[in-house]
Amino acid sequence: MPRSRKTPHPNNMNGRKKSYPIIKYTLFVCCYLFWVAGAVLIAVGMYAKISKEGDVVDSLTADPALLLIIIGSLMLIITFFGCCGALRNVVLLLKMFLGILVAILLLQIAAAVLGFLFSDMVLHRTEQLMRKGIVRYREDMDLENLIDFVQKKFRCCGVHSYEDWSDNMYFQCLETNPSLEGCGVPFSCCIRHRNETVLNTMCGYESQTLEEPSAAKIIYTTGCLDKIVWWGKQNLLIVGGMTVGLLGLEIIMSCLAAAQMSEIRKQQRKSTETY
Repeated sequence: MPRSRKTPHPNNMNGRKKSYPIIKYTLFVCCYLFWVAGAVLIAVGMYAKISKEGDVVDSLTADPALLLIIIGSLMLIITFFGCCGALRNVVLLLKMFLGILVAILLLQIAAAVLGFLFSDMVLHRTEQLMRKGIVRYREDMDLENLIDFVQKKFRCCGVHSYEDWSDNMYFQCLETNPSLEGCGVPFSCCIRHRNETVLNTMCGYESQTLEEPSAAKIIYTTGCLDKIVWWGKQNLLIVGGMTVGLLGLEIIMSCLAAAQMSEIRKQQRKSTETY
């Protein structure tokens, strides 16, 4: 006698019917949110690019505005595959989305491991970039704002010391320097008191001529690289938690894409067997 084909249990069928829309629309919402974030990055990058006064591109290694545009564009393309694949049940798009996401995930893990193993090299490279930033200060408005933000945020000055600003042609502490800012530091190095209502942009003038105990009364004397490393150690749990959270979200999205592809294939096989 021919064997009777086993029919799936009704409870299993109902469970699949209920879980599939959850998988599908959760993946779509996640991809859509990242798609919006990518569009925002492109808008910010374009605004910064258009409003930039100078045309200095080689400030550090690449133009920050251009980096925002590139990252935002990649996010738009990748999440487009995820959104369309999830909403339209297109296995090819879901495959592309999953493949790119897994590749990014592996690259992030590799970068974290290499950064940990070669931390001294990373610090040295960071120091080089920061010193290059000091040299290019005043040449690029984006770079100038970034350095001012870092110095005010971390209450620091220079790379290792406030005297690092002598590497900049405007703040260079030489008798032959015609700049009015010679032997000074940017205003973002200055210690701001609570009762100050007006920003004194000349507060750092001639501060490089002072010994550190005297300079410490008017400006921050600790270097920004040391302060950033200290901040990273103090907030290791927060930074680690955010990193793990991002990786976890990428893993969840990968699992959702794989689950939806599996469910689509099951439905395709079922429809083929029916006909």
